[in-house]
Amino acid sequence: MTDGASVAALRVADSRVEMIELVMPQEINSLGSAFGGWVMSLIDKAAAIAAMRHCRGPVTTASVDSIDFLAPMSLGHIVRLSAFLTQVFHSSLEVEVVVQSEDPRSGARMKTCSAFLTMVCLGPDGRPRPAPPLSLAAGDEMIRAGDAEQRRRQRLARRS
Repeated sequence: MTDGASVAALRVADSRVEMIELVMPQEINSLGSAFGGWVMSLIDKAAAIAAMRHCRGPVTTASVDSIDFLAPMSLGHIVRLSAFLTQVFHSSLEVEVVVQSEDPRSGARMKTCSAFLTMVCLGPDGRPRPAPPLSLAAGDEMIRAGDAEQRRRQRLARRS
């Protein structure tokens, strides 16, 4: 674990996470689709791994923006999660997680939900510490970082 202020900036690709899960019978709700709480747990796990890779140490979840479930996932479907940093602030960082459902019979993929999570980089004492800076490539990464700044302002406004 290092002090975020003394390390070189890391690229978005350096901490990107790709996770695969399978919708099993124990993950099915009474409607016959994947239980939303299970999906939220996977989202939190993927975001935490991306943030830990970036911070090179422990993190904690500070907030989760709304999660809109766009399509159900059925028994036997493959769940694909992609998590990546959008912006680093001081000790906090925003992680976007995109979830897709893949039908293994047809290979068809469908976006099922996405979320933005704010994670906090922690020091050995369990208190927030500076996160390493994020090096952004031109294009989409710069746009996502700008959008993250706006979402952060909205989050902070809700807290007051």
